[in-house]
Amino acid sequence: MSVNEDSRRVRIAAAPGDETVIEIDGHDVAHAVEAYRITQTVDEGPEVTLYVAQGWKGMQFEGLAEVLVEPADVRHVVIGFLDSVDWQQLDDAALGRGDLDGKPGELTRGVLTQLREWAAGAA
Repeated sequence: MSVNEDSRRVRIAAAPGDETVIEIDGHDVAHAVEAYRITQTVDEGPEVTLYVAQGWKGMQFEGLAEVLVEPADVRHVVIGFLDSVDWQQLDDAALGRGDLDGKPGELTRGVLTQLREWAAGAA
C-alpha cells in the first residue's frame, strides 16, 4: 500500500443505536455527511467517499486514506432498498392490493405504489 500526499487520517465508528463518528484528521465531520463508502482493492489502499449534505461548503484535512467528497447521491440508498425487497413478498403484496382497477398498467402501478409505501414506512 502506498500513501500519497492526498491521503488523510480517517476514523469512522458506526453501530445501530449509537451516534456515528466520522473524523478526518481528528476533525468531526459527521454533521455534514449523509452517507459514506469505504472501498479497497488488493493493489490499493482504502478509499473513503463522503456524501455530504446539499449546500455544504467544504472542509480542510490531511492524512492517510484517500478521501473523495461528493454531493450526496441517493442512488446507493435506492439500490440498497431494492436489493432488500423480497420479490415474492412484493408480488403477493402488489397482486393483493385493493386499488387494482383492471386498466392497462395496473400491475406496474401496483408494484410502484407498493414499493413507495414500503419506502415511506422505512423512513
